[in-house]
Amino acid sequence: MAAPPRLSDQPDQRYMLREFYELYRRSSAGGSAQIRSHQRAVREAISRLLKGDPEIFERRPETKPAAAHLARAVDRGLGGYMAPMVRALNNITPGLTWLHGYDKMPAGLSRKFAYAELAGPHGPIISDELILGLVIFAPKCTYPAHAHQGLTESYYILSGAVSENDAGVSGIGSMIFNPPEHVHRITVDDSEPALLSYAWMGPPELLREQKMKFNRKKLIRGDV
Repeated sequence: MAAPPRLSDQPDQRYMLREFYELYRRSSAGGSAQIRSHQRAVREAISRLLKGDPEIFERRPETKPAAAHLARAVDRGLGGYMAPMVRALNNITPGLTWLHGYDKMPAGLSRKFAYAELAGPHGPIISDELILGLVIFAPKCTYPAHAHQGLTESYYILSGAVSENDAGVSGIGSMIFNPPEHVHRITVDDSEPALLSYAWMGPPELLREQKMKFNRKKLIRGDV
């Protein structure tokens, strides 16, 4: 029986991880000690992942309607500050498994949102320290209020523009930081899709068993 492939067998996956590392190394923390600590934790986890040469769990490629906006998002992202990251990610997109992750979704959201995990407990790059992934949003998408139990989350905007909790607008190169249990809602530009990378950090058992669900309480200014 053939041994499972490892990270060293798939150069494009290694290049992608290196771009994630550089993103969390060179990006500003805006003076926030909490964000700086998160960036360091993500970098250190990625470094251990690269050195450990983990197994690759080859998931079956799968698409979702929102992935139809990916080519446009990539095209726009290649002309911006995040071009090296977008280029590395574009090299692996043909084999991605796009998911929704929810048992129940608001009407219409299934056509405007999808995510693909790149590294984590369930692969394709096996890690129990962090989850890295991509999110694609169609224009005019509203991603309802939700929170992540026990996990720290960061997004980087690779293409497009979004607003979290109506608190300003984040464009290419911006970071959105969500500490554990922080309720957040995302809205997307009216005319262009948005492509975001994300990282989740937390205890291995929570990364492995995290349940995705929307928050039922109404988002108010005090949640921002």
